[in-house]
Amino acid sequence: MAAPILKHFAYDHLPEMLQQVSEPFHRLAHQMDQDLPAGPETSTALRKLLEGKDAAVRAALENTTQTKEA
Repeated sequence: MAAPILKHFAYDHLPEMLQQVSEPFHRLAHQMDQDLPAGPETSTALRKLLEGKDAAVRAALENTTQTKEA
């Protein structure tokens, strides 16, 4: 059964530029869910991967904001 956190790795709803940032995290999260045993360490790994994905998306957004301001 897929981990509930995987829903937060969806990226189809994002603009194309952010999809490119988010999609590798989606692939890795699903691979980890498939390959690793269910348990607290896997949950922690997926949660931290989600934090990384969120930070990467924010960084991409920041870059777009700065480009528009210039």
